[in-house]
Amino acid sequence: MRPVKHGFSLSPKIIIVALIIALLVGAAASSFFVVDQTEQAVVLRLGKYNRTVGPGLQTKIPFGIDSVYIVPTQVVQTLTFGYRANDKTGTGLKGASSYKSESTMLTGDLNIVDVEWIVQYKINDPKNWLFNVENRETTIRDISQSVMNALVGDLPILSVMTNLRTQIEIEAQQNMQEIFDRYNFGIQIVTVKLQNIVPPEGDVQDAFEDVNKAIQDMNRLINEGKEHYNQEIPAAQGEASKLILQAQGYAAERVNTATGDAARFDALREAYEESKEITSNRLYIETMDEILTDKEITLVDKNLSQFLPIKNLGGTK
Repeated sequence: MRPVKHGFSLSPKIIIVALIIALLVGAAASSFFVVDQTEQAVVLRLGKYNRTVGPGLQTKIPFGIDSVYIVPTQVVQTLTFGYRANDKTGTGLKGASSYKSESTMLTGDLNIVDVEWIVQYKINDPKNWLFNVENRETTIRDISQSVMNALVGDLPILSVMTNLRTQIEIEAQQNMQEIFDRYNFGIQIVTVKLQNIVPPEGDVQDAFEDVNKAIQDMNRLINEGKEHYNQEIPAAQGEASKLILQAQGYAAERVNTATGDAARFDALREAYEESKEITSNRLYIETMDEILTDKEITLVDKNLSQFLPIKNLGGTK
C-alpha cells in the first residue's frame, strides 16, 4: 500500500498563472499617480526628462522605467533673511537666535545696519527647477543677499531706513528676477519685503530717532491742518453763500424799485405832455400832501393879519 499524502499541493502551472496575475496587478497599481491642483509632475524615463504633466490622474510606465517628481507650482514659498519664522517672539521677529551674517550690511555712507527681509517666490518651470541648479534654497539665499547688499551699499543709512524702503524692495525684486531668469532657475519672485531695519547704536541711532520724531510731528501737524481745514472751509463756504444770496436779493430789490420809479416817471411825463397845467397842479398838491402830512400847520393871510391854527381841525389837521 502507498502512503496517503496530506496537505494541498499546487501545480507549476497554477503558480505561474498566480505570479503573472500578481505582476499585472502590481504593474497596474504602479502605472497611475495623482497630481494635486497646486502641483505639477515631471516624468523621467530611464533617467531622462520625458514630460511635465498637470493636475489629475496621470499614467506612467511601471517597473522603474518612469519616475515621477512632484513639484508645488502654485504654492508661494517664503525665505526669511536675518531671522527665521520659528524665532518669533511675542513682540518682534527676532528671538533668541539671529542670523547676523545675512542681515548685517554696510551702507553707502559707511554705516553698519541690520536689515531683515523676506523673499516670496513660486516655481513656474518644474523642469528647470529640478535639473538646472543644485542646492536651490542656498542659491536663492546667496543671490538675494548679494542683490540686497548691493542696493543698501549704494544708499545712505537714513534713506535705507526711511523714504527709500519701497524703492529698495522694487529694485531688489527686479534684480533678483533678472538673475534667476538668466540662469533658467524656474522661479518667479512674488515679492521682496523689508522687515526690521535696525541702526547701529550711537550717533546714527540718535539721528534716526530724531528723524522719526520729526516725521511724526510733521504728520501730526498735517492732520491737524486738515482737521482745521475741514472745520473752517464748510463754515466759510456757508457764510459766503449767505452773503451772495443777500446781495442777490438786494440787487433784485433795487432793480425792481428802479424799474417801478422809471415806469412812474414815464407815466408822469406822458400825462404832463398831454395836460401840462393839470399835471403840474396835481404834482404840487401830491407833493404838499406828502410834505405836510402829520405836521403842525398854521394858515396866514397875505396881509399877515389873521392866523388860523388848524392843527386839530377835522380831527387830523
